[in-house]
Amino acid sequence: MVSQLIETARKIVIKIGSNTLADSKGRINASFMEEFALQTASLMKKGKQIALVSSGAQIAGLSAMDKWERKKDLHYRQALCAVGQVELMAAWSRAFAAQGIHIGQILLTRDDFSDTLRTLNMRNTLFTLVDEGIVPIINENDTVGVEEIKIGDNDTLAAQSAVLWSADLLILFSDIDGLYDKNPKEHLDARLVKEVRDLPSIKEHISMGNANDFGTGGIATKIEAARRVLSYGIPMILAHGGRPGALKALAQGTQEATAFLRQ
Repeated sequence: MVSQLIETARKIVIKIGSNTLADSKGRINASFMEEFALQTASLMKKGKQIALVSSGAQIAGLSAMDKWERKKDLHYRQALCAVGQVELMAAWSRAFAAQGIHIGQILLTRDDFSDTLRTLNMRNTLFTLVDEGIVPIINENDTVGVEEIKIGDNDTLAAQSAVLWSADLLILFSDIDGLYDKNPKEHLDARLVKEVRDLPSIKEHISMGNANDFGTGGIATKIEAARRVLSYGIPMILAHGGRPGALKALAQGTQEATAFLRQ
């Protein structure tokens, strides 16, 4: 089912979480980004259009400004994101440039999705970029984000972006293979749920667990992202982004994941 969803989709939004983007030291993983860009280029050659929602501004900031690692003050965290956005985009630019692909950055807040004119401009920008073969890289504008206008997590941002763009598929890359009936990091007998068609029922039969070390959201935000896109007829895949060649493996049907589908 997962490979079929990718095969039939033309417009795909892919979200990469912080845990996927970070190396073992919690810094930007350049080799992962290069491999991902190569896989993305392969899909684009088949006529797919890709928009990327990328976490990692704070991780990228710490890669450049490790002396701020222990500073928890909001102003420092926002300043760290300001530095990190530059580093993150530079890393993505290098990765995609090796494939002859340009990237474009789109920074958003929650208010942008509630303003009709801004929404129209965002949508037009997305369509223009992908029509020209450019990969949009979307992130929350953390440098200006306060609680009143924050989206909060990139699972939600990815779902909103998929709806905005009228995407055919949303892929959430995380550090787990998909949706389990219980937290696989705590329970050895946890079972992977390969297909979900009844979200209200699945929420009653799984244990949510806690958020991961780097990410803002846990499994609850991923289920909410699925609910949001499914209400617009957009299927979603939840998969482990850190597996070797994960995007290619999903397309070939050689990697397990969870597919969220409408009933």
